[in-house]
Amino acid sequence: QVQLVESGGGLVQAGASLRLSCAPSGEMYSAYTVGWFRQTPGKEREFVAAITWRGGRTKYADSVKGRFTIFRNNAKSTIDLQMNSLKPADTAVYYCAVDTRDRVQLTTPANEYDYWGQGTQVTVSS
Repeated sequence: QVQLVESGGGLVQAGASLRLSCAPSGEMYSAYTVGWFRQTPGKEREFVAAITWRGGRTKYADSVKGRFTIFRNNAKSTIDLQMNSLKPADTAVYYCAVDTRDRVQLTTPANEYDYWGQGTQVTVSS
């Protein structure tokens, strides 16, 4: 069992930055993938970024490449999502999730992730 707690959401203006953190508890293995997703009302959960728990391979959605960075924060044992140059279109509830399968490539469909946090709201005003 893995429990996930997200933090760091908030209300910012367009162009600002935010950092989200995902703190897993329970047994985490190096091959696990930790992903960030986001969701707005009436839409499906959308892949944002993913990284292996060991902090190696990463994958990003095209919509956030060059603006968002996912990394392992070794000091806090969290997976952080640094979000720069935020846009109103980035407004959503952001979720952290864990995929427990050892895959050759990081996966993006939400239904392939096994554990989910409760989400943190990010609102970007224009």
